[in-house]
Amino acid sequence: MPRTIWSGAISFGLVTVPIHVQSATEDHSVHFHQYHLVDGGRVRYRKVCELEDREVQQSEIGKGYEVSRDQVIPISDAELDNLPLPTARAVEIDAFVPLDSIDPIRLGDGYYLAPDGQVAAKPYKLLLQALGRSSRVAVAKWAWHGRERLGILRAKDDVLVLQMMRWPDEIRDAAEVAPPAVSVSEQEIDGALALMDTMAREDLEGPEFQDTYTEALEKIIEAKRERREPAEAPEPETEPSQVLDLMAALNESVARARHSRGEGEGEADVHEIHPPKKTAKKQSAGKAGKKPSGRRPRSA
Repeated sequence: MPRTIWSGAISFGLVTVPIHVQSATEDHSVHFHQYHLVDGGRVRYRKVCELEDREVQQSEIGKGYEVSRDQVIPISDAELDNLPLPTARAVEIDAFVPLDSIDPIRLGDGYYLAPDGQVAAKPYKLLLQALGRSSRVAVAKWAWHGRERLGILRAKDDVLVLQMMRWPDEIRDAAEVAPPAVSVSEQEIDGALALMDTMAREDLEGPEFQDTYTEALEKIIEAKRERREPAEAPEPETEPSQVLDLMAALNESVARARHSRGEGEGEADVHEIHPPKKTAKKQSAGKAGKKPSGRRPRSA
């Protein structure tokens, strides 16, 4: 069972729900240590006082806010724990909003909320079922790890999930990385939509959504542990190249996507539609006898 990382209560109007907070995710990454290449000795980092030039123990270390190089304001853990916040020991629900009104870029880590004791079971179930029937999520604030947090509460199966959310001023302006002004034709958009339809699926289950990097890394570690030569990396199927003809690239992408899904190797359905040629205007009777000039007509 996952360990509890925070305990408190959900405040929902006059309803209080005691809860335990547990992490909803696990890290399966391969972690490395640093070693001295000469003799294999472990390389470690030690906490050293700059003034005394000696290593200090954790009991000697405190927090402080640097006003200037010569002035530091010490802040104790007790002062942080006793901040005058209503969210110090509670997840305060402030509003209910549609989920699609929240930009996903603001969402962070997720946590499971478990009811704390039998007395919490009924109000927990009440909030869970109400959120499950609603198209809204609860927006809440709580204090954790030295700062006030913002997040959403939502129902997932039979559990309440607390999803971290960034404050509005923590999101950078996307205009800074927007592409330059270019025109895209309707035919190119239709081609991209056709490729999206070919690659569409109902879920994210399948071998293509597995962590192949970690799997390959574990195979290298196992081979070296057994004093075997690690397998060589396969050659890439195609070399990345600069896209010169966007419609040709879309057609080729659709064909490859269909082939990978076993839908045959027929021609893709993405075709560029050329505009109809303009017909020559009939000359009026007054201009019929006019002698043509020696200049070439402009191309369309």
